[in-house]
Amino acid sequence: MKITYSSDTINSFGGINFADKIIRDASIYDTIDQTLGIRGVKAQYSYSDLFRSYLMLVLCGGECAEDITEHLRSELNQLTGFQACSADTLLRLQKELATEKETMVSAAGVTHEFNINTKLNDLMVQLLVQTGQLSPAVDSYVFDYDNQVIPTGKYDAKRSYKHVDGYFPGIASIGNYPEYIENRNGNSSVKFKQDETLTRAYAGLNLAGIRVKHSRMDCGSFDRSVVPVVEANSEFFYIRAQRCANLFSLVSAIPRWETVEIGFKEYELATLEYAPFGQAKVYRYVVSRERKADLQGDLFTGDAFAYRAIMTNNWEMTNLEVVLFYNDRGESERLFDEMNNDFLWKKMPFSFLQENTVFLILMAICRNLFHLLTEFISQRLSFIKPTFRLKKFIFRFMVVPAKWIMRGRQRILKLFSAKKYHLLLE
Repeated sequence: MKITYSSDTINSFGGINFADKIIRDASIYDTIDQTLGIRGVKAQYSYSDLFRSYLMLVLCGGECAEDITEHLRSELNQLTGFQACSADTLLRLQKELATEKETMVSAAGVTHEFNINTKLNDLMVQLLVQTGQLSPAVDSYVFDYDNQVIPTGKYDAKRSYKHVDGYFPGIASIGNYPEYIENRNGNSSVKFKQDETLTRAYAGLNLAGIRVKHSRMDCGSFDRSVVPVVEANSEFFYIRAQRCANLFSLVSAIPRWETVEIGFKEYELATLEYAPFGQAKVYRYVVSRERKADLQGDLFTGDAFAYRAIMTNNWEMTNLEVVLFYNDRGESERLFDEMNNDFLWKKMPFSFLQENTVFLILMAICRNLFHLLTEFISQRLSFIKPTFRLKKFIFRFMVVPAKWIMRGRQRILKLFSAKKYHLLLE
């Protein structure tokens, strides 16, 4: 085997030039600076440089800010009008965007730590509207809310119900795009102040003119204070009901069940009317039951079925439609998987909750912009699909040897590939 060397500067991630141009043409960086403000006349880097650096970092397979300094500086420096900043600068910019942590004590004496960053959350929704990923003209959006334990050994992380130290952010999404993130420490329960969290999440959407038709949540949102907030901000809602003796006494008396097949399993469905929380207002409960494999009797009903119930104010859908529509909220679980594994949520850089909140929202915005890229590029290049995960997108699109050359007083990007990247410029 013989080896020869060349001193030519050839970059491995030539696709970064096209990705950055698409984002620049959408005026994303301008909006970021207009919303977050100018850092000062002596500041060398702007807040848009922070978002630009992290977006391009993950598009080149980087996993932390230090990867720019150690591995990717030359790749980012090939971008037009951009000079990559150091890891220390990226971390300092995030600290500047952090807001104060709020500490509250519950009636049970538990200390809860929350962090609310309204400006960054409003920016996230504003960019979704600007890119057309959300539109005020659409009146059928589905709002999903859930909390996720993110295990971490950070200095102020506390023990969660999953018996690991970490944070427990609440994440609201529309059409599988994260639109509101509020960080809380791991020891906080799902229901504590959730009505206030949801009020802020809906307020950001209302400010941008986004209307919610359906809201879906798990049993962590089955609470007396939460239901009025959800009902006031969406036309229909679907919340997994918690088990209680009064409800299941009615379930035991249901005379007829409808047999259906869901996911190759047989279920029985029925509807009943019930007023939760000891109040007068009646809601529809769609109850499903599945025969247990071990035939062990249920504590409440005494029979060998596993019961689940969905509380809703939608009286128009059939029982099966309600169950299938609620089950679609499993998309939020895939969103968490994408954020943790593709967009670095499981590798938070800071020691404190309020600074890591900035990182969570920053990476959620990068994730939304990534989907803008895949949607745009897939319409022009046949070898890219809008459903690609980040790793496949990097291998299929980003990894292309490239070199900037001068010809006829023009700066030209030379690609060492037969793929038709030029179609993106037409």
